[in-house]
Amino acid sequence: MRGTDHQQADMYSYLSPEMRVRADHPLRAIRAMSDKALSQMSARFDEMYAKTGRPSIPPEKLLRAQTDPDVVHGA
Repeated sequence: MRGTDHQQADMYSYLSPEMRVRADHPLRAIRAMSDKALSQMSARFDEMYAKTGRPSIPPEKLLRAQTDPDVVHGA
């Protein structure tokens, strides 16, 4: 079963990541493009996961976690 892609903004801080990164930072545009691409793949992800059972980590979250550091660090 596929989990939901809930993005937790402020787990250990009173400032969200949105407040920490300036509005014109280039990574904002990259993040918007990756979020759009992942949302377009949502139906395909749904087909890959069982409808019953214990929820897993959503593939969007896994892909975002793998891709974002690569973009930030230039890999």
